Amino acid sequence: MIEKFKTLFFVKSSLISLYLALTIPIPFISIDKLRTLSILTFIVGLYLIINITSDYVETCKIKISYRTNPISRALGKKDWEILWKDIKLIKSLPTSQGSKVYYFNTISDDNFLLPQRVENLEKFLSTVHKNTGITIDEISSLSPLWTYKLLTFISVFMIVCELFAFLS
Repeated sequence: MIEKFKTLFFVKSSLISLYLALTIPIPFISIDKLRTLSILTFIVGLYLIINITSDYVETCKIKISYRTNPISRALGKKDWEILWKDIKLIKSLPTSQGSKVYYFNTISDDNFLLPQRVENLEKFLSTVHKNTGITIDEISSLSPLWTYKLLTFISVFMIVCELFAFLS
């Protein structure tokens, strides 16, 4: 059975709402000659940010796969696929913010970033443990969920204030 783990909703919503908060004013303040271009650019940017945040992980009995869309691939993100039997360990590295990122290390010494921003992370990690036998007790989300919720709230608040300012 194939299981699909999408990007965490609050990660997507925080990035999309931040994009909107930062770009909604541009068509309103642009000069008349550039207004159409700024609206078109805004729409293209929104399409891009929605697509870029739509990556997902698939698991089945024999492998784990990370899937991106054509836009993400054009911007440098790559799909990958690992057979469960080829994963020899999960190693961690510290981030500059004091957190940890984790990598699948394969028998051919390739490293693949373990997705930590997926919906139902506990079930995903349980699937990893079940199929590899590797202990996953210390693995957690990269950032606490409240940080994404706070960024979403602040961004939506900015959007409301911007719309209020322009409609007044």
